[in-house]
Amino acid sequence: MANPVLRSVHRYPVKSLGVQTSDEVAVEPWGLDGDRRWMLVDKAARVITQRQQPFMARISAVLLTDGGIALSAPGRPPLRVAVPGPERLVEVELHRDTVTVTEAVAEAHDWFGEVLGSEARLVHLDDPARRRAVDPQYARPGDMVSLADGYPLLLTTTASLDALNDLIAAGDRPHEGPLPMDRFRPNVVLGSTEAWAEDGWRRIAIGEVRFSVVKPCGRCVITTTDQRTAERGREPLLTLARHRRVGNQLLFGQNLIPDGTGVIRVGDPVTILD
Repeated sequence: MANPVLRSVHRYPVKSLGVQTSDEVAVEPWGLDGDRRWMLVDKAARVITQRQQPFMARISAVLLTDGGIALSAPGRPPLRVAVPGPERLVEVELHRDTVTVTEAVAEAHDWFGEVLGSEARLVHLDDPARRRAVDPQYARPGDMVSLADGYPLLLTTTASLDALNDLIAAGDRPHEGPLPMDRFRPNVVLGSTEAWAEDGWRRIAIGEVRFSVVKPCGRCVITTTDQRTAERGREPLLTLARHRRVGNQLLFGQNLIPDGTGVIRVGDPVTILD
């Protein structure tokens, strides 16, 4: 088996919206540059994701050079949103965390409300140092994360996806497969590995940037959402429940914490350090 290689790099400028794929991205202490620095909240200031609004998969957000975003959605005019100023600080709930963020202009709230058919406010994490929500069981003092659920990056491998798709094909709902990698919303996708090899990794380097491989990723209903149509099925959760269950977690992919900063590029070699 050849040494692993970085196949693709993905950012999600707005949490739970469409993906932005790049050939190279800077790695910061809290994750990839520009990844999940924006998110939507409801009228009670609680996070909105594809769990509640699968149509979010069909909304595109492209990161601009100044940190703002360009939004587009089927049937709606596009909208550009600038990074809000520090005078617009608000507190919001991201799962079990309370996070201080800045609130976008009213035009952005109105745009999302019309697209989703319910009240939604767009907010921005201007200072990632405000959120130190990485699970202390796996993190070191000072580890940070942006507006991702819990960890700075998510790694998946093409070999494990192929193995999962083989299991789906042999299961009760083969017509739902094969599934594309975008169902799992990774940041980095590696090729040239054996299936499930990532389960045994503890530290890796992608190019010259090192990462700790800290915890398998427990998957949720978002993985059953077609990222192009927003329609839902039952896979891969049915198959993960049979073959990749540990306790109450259905596992696919590994959470990473950067051990340094730098730039990663598609084609970079991946070194398994431990």
